[in-house]
Amino acid sequence: MAVALPLALVTAACSAEEPAASPPHTVVESLAPPTPTPPPDPMAGFYAQTLAWGECAPFATGEDSRAAFRVPGLECARLSVPLDYAKPDAEKISIGVLRHRAAGERIGSLVVNPGGPGGSGMVAAAGLSVPAAKGEVGKRFDLVGFDPRGVGASEPRIRCLTDAERDADRADDSETDGSPEGVTKQENEARDFGVKCAERTEHGNAMLANLGTRDVAKDLDLLRAALGDQKLSYLGYSYGTQIGYTYAEAFPDKVRAMVLDGAVDPEQDQLEGNLAQLTGFGKAFGEFAKWCAEQSDCALGRDPAGATKAFQDLTRPLIEKPVPAGDRKLSYEDLGTAAIQAMYSDQLWKQLNAGLNELAQGRGDKLIALADQYNERGADGTYGAIQDAFTAISCVDNPKITDKARIAELVARANEAAPFLDDGKPDGAALDTCAFWPVPNTSEPHPPKVDGVPPVLVISTTKDPATPYEAGVNLARAMKGGLLTFEGTQHTVFLQGVPCVDDAGTDYLISTLPPPPTRCPAP
Repeated sequence: MAVALPLALVTAACSAEEPAASPPHTVVESLAPPTPTPPPDPMAGFYAQTLAWGECAPFATGEDSRAAFRVPGLECARLSVPLDYAKPDAEKISIGVLRHRAAGERIGSLVVNPGGPGGSGMVAAAGLSVPAAKGEVGKRFDLVGFDPRGVGASEPRIRCLTDAERDADRADDSETDGSPEGVTKQENEARDFGVKCAERTEHGNAMLANLGTRDVAKDLDLLRAALGDQKLSYLGYSYGTQIGYTYAEAFPDKVRAMVLDGAVDPEQDQLEGNLAQLTGFGKAFGEFAKWCAEQSDCALGRDPAGATKAFQDLTRPLIEKPVPAGDRKLSYEDLGTAAIQAMYSDQLWKQLNAGLNELAQGRGDKLIALADQYNERGADGTYGAIQDAFTAISCVDNPKITDKARIAELVARANEAAPFLDDGKPDGAALDTCAFWPVPNTSEPHPPKVDGVPPVLVISTTKDPATPYEAGVNLARAMKGGLLTFEGTQHTVFLQGVPCVDDAGTDYLISTLPPPPTRCPAP
């Protein structure tokens, strides 16, 4: 009403003989609604943050990280991220970050993840910093590792089982009991595990629900910005390849270069992935048997064809009668874990053979040490969080599988693929922990949609025991990237002293040229 009155007065003042004048332009503009101010971007503060670098010692969470963080020249910091990206104004959590600065003309940062899921990127980057510093990667890139949310130095950390509960779980061989009662016991324990994770992890179900690779990829983009990089250069091993292609799918315009080594097949669900992995372990055991047969002290005899039966004969008695191992006992479950750990690299075959010879004498010290290595158990009896994190992340990354007929089929096929791990007992079809997980999954297997992403380099090893060669072939095809084939028996290879692989990967990272298909023989 206050605006209408002056307009009416202006009109009335016009004489009848003269046409009415139009209101001044400025008055008309004053009636237009103001342009609304856009709401503040709740993510702006996260993207604008800077990292306060300092000493790494306070970030150590166990023996491995304490030792790794003693490398000269390391810096550590914390990155703030939303607990729930749908509610960025609500709870915040932090990500542990480690950096080793480039020694020469810097291109940018190379962010590293070692896989798992649940592995510490901070420890991995610290370990790589020494060999990388001797080559062009360390000269041209800041080597950066981060502990994914819930892992290692990131806070809060996933907590499910106590150290004592983990020891007890490893000593319990109830998984060999396929009777209805045994299956019920296994499923009750699987359900209880998820309950404990929710109860013992800060923020409970909210943390579990926002723990998956979907959210890690978003954290990675905040890290890219905090490092001052316009685009991301990334090195992912094993499960770290899944973080890589998930990031590429979410932020295709932010990718500079990616080396993905030891690929997780993006289209396989948990059952298919488990079977592929066990198939790889079975093949690696065949290679171990050939190597062992050439040793004068081979615990499995001099005939590789008889190695599986010899292994079974030596190890199956542990189901009923564990053997002493220091102040503990070596269980059948621990024996299987030790064998799997040794399949990851032929560098561990000598230790496995020595452990099997010791087992023949009624002791399990060497084998339980291998199992401890896999489980991240320190000499003081404390555990890292990798096993808790592995389960929690896997469960939220995949749909629940409750088809017992399909589970039974997998068990049968797994026994055929890796017969050295067959316990010889009737098998049940127990649902696993993920079937009872207290929150829904946030991802599922699918071919990555990466239009607009520059060519990536996928490295795949012909006899990789954990991520079979074909998974790398499939990922390179899905991402329209280059494939580098390494002819060897180990899990991942880049920056591990194989000149052909290291040179090809380094040239790609520095030049980001489309990588051609290449083969590298074992040295």
